[in-house]
Amino acid sequence: MDIIDTHCHIISDDTTRYPRAPLGGKQSGWASTRPVTADGMAAAMDEAGISRSVLVQATTAYGYDNSYVLDSRAQRSDRFIAVGTVDPLRPDAADNLAKVVADDGLSGVRLFTSGSTVPIQGEWFAAPETYPFWEKATDLGVTVCIQMRLGPATAQLEELLRRFPSVYVLLDHMGYPDVAASPTGAGKEVASLAQHPGLHLKLTHRTLEPLRDVGREAAGFLEPVLAAFGAHRIAWGSNLPAAEQSLPELLALAQAVLIDVPQADREEIFAGTARRLYPGLTGPA
Repeated sequence: MDIIDTHCHIISDDTTRYPRAPLGGKQSGWASTRPVTADGMAAAMDEAGISRSVLVQATTAYGYDNSYVLDSRAQRSDRFIAVGTVDPLRPDAADNLAKVVADDGLSGVRLFTSGSTVPIQGEWFAAPETYPFWEKATDLGVTVCIQMRLGPATAQLEELLRRFPSVYVLLDHMGYPDVAASPTGAGKEVASLAQHPGLHLKLTHRTLEPLRDVGREAAGFLEPVLAAFGAHRIAWGSNLPAAEQSLPELLALAQAVLIDVPQADREEIFAGTARRLYPGLTGPA
């Protein structure tokens, strides 16, 4: 089976050429304690049997400076594409989006609204000032990854998706649903978002680990989410090296949790969805 990793991060060991400039001024712990270079990522992919990977900007290391993912993509265009972090609130956000896609070579962009170094969920991604950015993303057909937590900000996400129904949004880590508290409840929460046709889900260890831990109850989450979204709107990502496991271990985790999912659906989750969201992944590896 073809495997594409839609969510991995790389950190250069050359701090002079690629200085750290984390968003919010705080670097994530994994970026300093277990960084993986582009060379290391390619080696890990070979070990795991992964054909292509989406290099997602390490926002908590480089902020809006996408140089390293872009340079790494250029050096290994047969293995990598790049998704960079942008600021949709800047006055020229629409023009900047067009530039980073057409001129710089980004295949997609990421909005980092919450995370380990940004504990308070930001709702700025849906502010009226961002509308030109979302209009341009729709026009260009560019996939926008959003790192956010479902909860109070879900209303802003849904308002945005209603306003821009044709934009492609890929929800990082499925929005961190609380599977441990209630697989069925979390499944209903996520499944309810499927009414928005442009919304896609990124399945990572953040959701896979609690699904593994609840055992048979995982079906209470997976079945409604798969029924609502369809496998063609779900993509797997490793989250290496933010995840502590090795890349083969992270892939094995996903394969184990999805063992009862039909083969055709697993092919979508592990590669098909990624190729549709990122046309740069088409063609032989």
